[in-house]
Amino acid sequence: MSAPIINGKQVSQDIRASLREEVEELKKQGLTPGLAVVLVGEDPASQVYVRNKEKACHDLGYYSEVHRLPASASQEELLALVDKLNRQNNIHGILVQLPLPKHIDEKAVIDAIAVDKDVDGFHPVNVGNLVIGDDSLLPCTPAGVIELIKRAGVEIAGKHAVVIGRSNIVGKPVSLLLQRENATVTMCHSRTANMKELTKQADILVVAIGRANFVDASYVKPGAVVIDVGMNRLDNGKLAGDVDFDSVKEVSGPITPVPGGVGPMTITMLMQNTLIAAKRLQGLA
Repeated sequence: MSAPIINGKQVSQDIRASLREEVEELKKQGLTPGLAVVLVGEDPASQVYVRNKEKACHDLGYYSEVHRLPASASQEELLALVDKLNRQNNIHGILVQLPLPKHIDEKAVIDAIAVDKDVDGFHPVNVGNLVIGDDSLLPCTPAGVIELIKRAGVEIAGKHAVVIGRSNIVGKPVSLLLQRENATVTMCHSRTANMKELTKQADILVVAIGRANFVDASYVKPGAVVIDVGMNRLDNGKLAGDVDFDSVKEVSGPITPVPGGVGPMTITMLMQNTLIAAKRLQGLA
């Protein structure tokens, strides 16, 4: 029997409905959450992401600014724009779309964003707060993963979670969030020698390795929750996750599809972070 599918699109819509209601109430108090997105260059995928973020702001009643700079823009120009947005009272969240052109130092740009407007959760102070368990703006995709697991009715506390992938954007932060929820966490990566032995012990398996269909049924313990963070474009133009969905769903418990699983959650959690940031900056949190 096939596993239950975790519908990220539906969970995302449910969260957005709650956000929309809260924004309407905040507007009555004179506060409209504001998000500024900065795009440098013409990367096609980045342009799609930025359009989707702009659309989400419009749908939820946020104030939105999109700043498009040419690929030739200097690091100084970008940092000057970030500084301006840091001081702009109607902007509560700042997101600089990655990747940046090679001549711009990504870390310098992330460091320049005000900590309390860092709605991507990438600033070293927010990352440090995540590590030590203090309150912080959480990175969007990992926060979305935790939300999906919880809304699938899965108790995380006491479970063995295995994360494949150790990136700063997904692998490391999602492992910290799982620990925060009292899971026992094992991290696997490209140098892990006995990966299948470890993944077959997982009650919760999060896969973020960036290799299409890497995890098949032989990696998965029967009944395990499987969260696929991968998004890969195949030669035939179709999207595929890091998990071989068709084989894994025959042995797993609740599982996310690609597309329609983790993907819709990322922008939704960005919108939630922007709302949280707006309330904090206005002393309403």
